[in-house]
Amino acid sequence: MLKRKMLAAAIAVSMIASMGTAMVQAADVEVKEAATELKGASGETYYMCVPISGVEYWFPCFQGMKDAAQVLGVSAYYMGTPEYDASKQVDVFDQILAMDPSGILVHPITAESFVDPIARAVAADVQVVTFAADSPESARAAYVTSDNQKEGNTAAEAIAQALGGSGEVMVMRNPGKTNHETRCNSFIAYMEANYPDIKVVADEISNQNADATYTAVMTVAQAHPDLKAVFTPEASSAVGAAQAGLELGGGEQSILVSCCDTSEEVLDLLKEGKFFAAIAPDQYLQGYLGMMNLYFAKHNEVLRPMNGRAAAGENLWQIPYMDNGLSIVTAESADCFYLDNYAKSLGYEKTSQLLDPYVAE
Repeated sequence: MLKRKMLAAAIAVSMIASMGTAMVQAADVEVKEAATELKGASGETYYMCVPISGVEYWFPCFQGMKDAAQVLGVSAYYMGTPEYDASKQVDVFDQILAMDPSGILVHPITAESFVDPIARAVAADVQVVTFAADSPESARAAYVTSDNQKEGNTAAEAIAQALGGSGEVMVMRNPGKTNHETRCNSFIAYMEANYPDIKVVADEISNQNADATYTAVMTVAQAHPDLKAVFTPEASSAVGAAQAGLELGGGEQSILVSCCDTSEEVLDLLKEGKFFAAIAPDQYLQGYLGMMNLYFAKHNEVLRPMNGRAAAGENLWQIPYMDNGLSIVTAESADCFYLDNYAKSLGYEKTSQLLDPYVAE
């Protein structure tokens, strides 16, 4: 009798376990099926708005945005300005807004210049997400970037190690561009806190101009002949710093130049041993995560959070900061960062095709 009861209990346990497994599997299927239904309407349009639209940095960003848009079944378009001008970028933003988009992924030149434009967009039920640079006092729903403070710290540590903990360095700056300012400020603060024998002897302005950087480095080097390194917060001005260092060294790399972001010229110099290192954020993920953030900000109906925002009528998607990660680019890894190589790997014949829109069917 006891054996029968034990056998019956064992069978019951086995059945419960089997039912539990079946329920988990069924739930898993339901979740997967639900995930495949995460689609927007084909008429939904999302835009990327950038300054200096021909800069290579934006190309993989927009490819990431397009890939996410394709997954979501919505359309993605690219627009920008040819100049480094905040007012002109706001004009382009307003042109996009007049087309009644579902959302805008924007890289604001300055934080202040986009507070009012973003407020206008949100009032018109157009969601806005910032990427690579922020407007923190605005009504944007989310901010996607690499950690700009970490970028400055990483560049500082690499240079400090290469210099053996002592020497004179300088920084080039682009006033008003919040992400660039953070990179420069963190570079300086990191050196001051961790390497007191490394002195920042100059803090100059380039506004992303290679010629201005070349002139500044040559001038500072005359006053400080022991200048050992230059940090720039972006790739455009870094080329000017590298040219100055090569000229001062008679064709050899006499000054270590480090920058954030990459360009074909910087990559060529890296491979030739004429450039120290670059810090590259994951641009593709910036665009991909930016598009996903826009979608969820627009489609609150798919969210069921445990808070009071829904009852208060607030947007349920509030992400103050999302980190897309970064890489240190060296001569050994440079080939992975050429835009031509990237475009060809995706089946494009020309790099310009990376900026072609994705139009949902």
